[in-house]
Amino acid sequence: MGRIAAILACVFAFLFSAGSTCADFYDGLAAYDNGDYSTALEEWLPYAEQGNAAAQAVIGTMYYEGKGVPVNYAGAVKWFLKSAEQGYGKAQFQLGVMYAKGEGVSKNDAQAFNWYSKAAEQGNADAQDNLGLLYANGEGVPKNYAQAFNWFRKAAEQGNADAQNNLGTMYAMGKGVSVNNVRAYMWLSLAKAQGHKGAAGNLDIIKEEINTDQISKAQRLATQMWKKINN
Repeated sequence: MGRIAAILACVFAFLFSAGSTCADFYDGLAAYDNGDYSTALEEWLPYAEQGNAAAQAVIGTMYYEGKGVPVNYAGAVKWFLKSAEQGYGKAQFQLGVMYAKGEGVSKNDAQAFNWYSKAAEQGNADAQDNLGLLYANGEGVPKNYAQAFNWFRKAAEQGNADAQNNLGTMYAMGKGVSVNNVRAYMWLSLAKAQGHKGAAGNLDIIKEEINTDQISKAQRLATQMWKKINN
């Protein structure tokens, strides 16, 4: 289900706390699984209107993806904002994306930074990676490679392949950290193992700068980190 599945558990918890029989929730879930997005939207919308932040994020995602309703970025922003203002991390991240891309709102890197920061502080790995990119590129915030490195590391240690590639690149280039090709190889290999195409190319470049013993060390470190991430 993509982003929908990631937040349904929160909606489910809300239903129990509200003393509901959860019938509407299950009806909506069954409809969604069957591709009947209009019915799912109808079943879940009342919970969003009652103020449940997770349900609001679900509805925002359906507007964003055009499921049960035509794609409507302005409508998505409306629901994401309601949820984000209640402190819901996934909605804060989505608002950051929409401000960064100018979808449903005017493109505004400062607002993207604001919402990514809120979600990143709650541990959202995608937001942490995007926040790192803003720092690395100086978009919405003064360029700061040390901060970029910090946020890439937080996301990479949660298993985010984009952040692992970005972190490996920073180690290779010595941005925000001293050059360390062993660490670069380690992070790039982890990203490559998850299918990150950019990491595969970057890893080929690093191989030209590193010897066999260093590769063996990097592979051991990658194995240790993989176990830590997936523990």
